[in-house]
Amino acid sequence: MSSMLRASLPYTLALAVIAFLVFNFAVTLPLSSGWAFIAGVLTCGILVPILVDVKGPAVSAEISTQEIPNNDFSGETATLYVGNLPYRANEDAVKALFSRYGTVVNVRLMKDRQTGRRRGFGFVEVAAADANQMITKLNDFEFQERTLKVREARERQDEDNSNNE
Repeated sequence: MSSMLRASLPYTLALAVIAFLVFNFAVTLPLSSGWAFIAGVLTCGILVPILVDVKGPAVSAEISTQEIPNNDFSGETATLYVGNLPYRANEDAVKALFSRYGTVVNVRLMKDRQTGRRRGFGFVEVAAADANQMITKLNDFEFQERTLKVREARERQDEDNSNNE
């Protein structure tokens, strides 16, 4: 079941019950229980997506952004490579995930220069003391229906040095 459907299902059911009661008892139209239920479900099918959109990511997000502390970290840091990211993931969602296990300083998700689309990997700069725990907890972790690959980032090799050797 998708996270959006999972998040909106309680609202849909609650509104369907309320609409059923309204159509069945409050409205003086001669509707049978079946038609009142159908009218309630149709009403909720329209209202719930609107309410979820208005309520925003707090209703449908898997990770609450209120959990993210505002860190002004000035100690030693480590950079983690994060691969197999969902293309729809953004910096805030990745920061929220990693913040569960320690201090996050910076998140950079790579984009294709020509298309501007995300490439499915990025780098998370974290407190050095928290890096190993994050690797242990988040490597092979399922995030937005993708299995993440997390490891310590390696320094980029200059192309000039590798051609000369």
